[in-house]
Amino acid sequence: MRKGNARPLFHPRWLKFASPSRALRILPALATLGVCLATLSARAQVLTSQYNNARTGANLHETVLTPANVNSNEFGALFTLPVDGAVYAEPLYIPDLEIPGKGTHNVVFVATEHDSVYAFDADGKSRAPLWKVNFTGGAGVTTVPGWDVSCPFIQPEIGITSTPVIDYSSGTIYVLARTKEKSGTFSSRYVQRLHALAITTGAEKFGGPVEIKASVEGHGDGSSGGKVDFDPLHELPRSALLLSKGKVYLSWASSCDVAPYHGWIMAYDARTLAQTGVFNTSPDAGQSGVWAGDAGIAADDQGNVFAATGNGKFDADSGGRDYGDSLVKLASSDSRLDLRDYFTPFDQAQLNADDNDLGSGGPVLIPDQPGQHPHLLTIAGKGSTIYLLDRDQLGHYDSSDDRHAVQRLSPGGGGFFGAPAYWNHHLYYIGSDDFLKDFVLDRGVLTPAARGTVQFIDPGATPTVSANGTRNAIVWALSSKRWNERDGPPMVLRAFDASDVSRLLYSSEQDARRDRGGVGVRFNIPLVVNGRVYAGAKADVEVYGLLASTK
Repeated sequence: MRKGNARPLFHPRWLKFASPSRALRILPALATLGVCLATLSARAQVLTSQYNNARTGANLHETVLTPANVNSNEFGALFTLPVDGAVYAEPLYIPDLEIPGKGTHNVVFVATEHDSVYAFDADGKSRAPLWKVNFTGGAGVTTVPGWDVSCPFIQPEIGITSTPVIDYSSGTIYVLARTKEKSGTFSSRYVQRLHALAITTGAEKFGGPVEIKASVEGHGDGSSGGKVDFDPLHELPRSALLLSKGKVYLSWASSCDVAPYHGWIMAYDARTLAQTGVFNTSPDAGQSGVWAGDAGIAADDQGNVFAATGNGKFDADSGGRDYGDSLVKLASSDSRLDLRDYFTPFDQAQLNADDNDLGSGGPVLIPDQPGQHPHLLTIAGKGSTIYLLDRDQLGHYDSSDDRHAVQRLSPGGGGFFGAPAYWNHHLYYIGSDDFLKDFVLDRGVLTPAARGTVQFIDPGATPTVSANGTRNAIVWALSSKRWNERDGPPMVLRAFDASDVSRLLYSSEQDARRDRGGVGVRFNIPLVVNGRVYAGAKADVEVYGLLASTK
């Protein structure tokens, strides 16, 4: 962005006379000169999970959908986009993208558990993909059968679970995919790879893909010879990919706590795909995975990375290196990924014993606030406690109480499996078997404000907000199947008035014949952008919008 009255060397309005493909070629130079990429299109882009690296879950540029027109008379199902597998990853979106030989389209990107990535016309002009790539087939390469990981949660196959991330400046979408590959007549091996695909064609870039491999010194679960190696079978990447300061960050937990596993966070150079840093959350123990539902690890403007861990041993306060049930702050250099700070609840041992992972939730970095703690972060897990933290000084650990947190709030209800959404000094949480709850944030203090009237089953939901700045805000959420349902009920899309969450604006079950969605999956997050809502399901993406827009 410009500062003061300084005149930029290139003005973003110049780009309206260039095609999107030409614009993509000059974007790296503009980014280097400090030009704000968000000004390149009048319509919103969604390049990462929850709209931004802070993971606020709010699209503040929605001018079409309002509390006045989101109702069952004016709003409903428009069309579906058929895909070849379950969609757990949040869709991503780029407007006005030139696809070679196919013209300019608003494009929605979808990844599936069948190891496929699709680019669709986001307006439904055709249900056929603009392009599609699949990472299986040939030489005995398949997705990972669900039962190979001894876990019923993702069935019948595991391929792409975590939400990809897009680097618009280079025209690249980064995807983490899992495969099972024959390595002999009677043997197979499990592989995870980071792919870098051209957003216009799906072609591999930067010499990719690269196979995920890592090793750290340690004597923890599964170690050998004083080393802990990354295990591509047991490590489940669920948390969304993160792109920050030229690095792509990946994180892992496990499927159903099947040991041995650890929490891993790795950094890769976005232009070379070279691994630049590895952090293991439990090198001398085990577990402590980075879960976050389908939400993402977060990053601030300085490039610090924030992630929460699940159950496991904690001994960092006594000279150890294990960070069970903790919020960690990491900093990346050219060749390292180092711990800068951490927060651990005083009752970590009890959380661990009761299987109340802190890391079942994802962190949200709250925009700057007035008061003593301008840089706040919130995190909540299965223990049903919401923590408000100062991300400049997380406080480490205090065995007596949580005085090292800015605030500890226990609102009752179920645990949290995902992340809240933040809008205009409001935090919206949906716990397991609980209701949408609105908390007002004022000078570092969260106060319960209102509660919705619709109960969400296990595991609750990660809400998302659409708004036109501070006006016309709507809270959206998807219900999903329970953990023990192989083929659960239809997903249900709901919209609530963000100014009064007790007011249900819309449900896809109000006119079920017209609007009922496909079979739901767990944890997924709807994408709301430019007058449309895109919701992933078991075999398609359901697209909702104003009914007049179909005419």
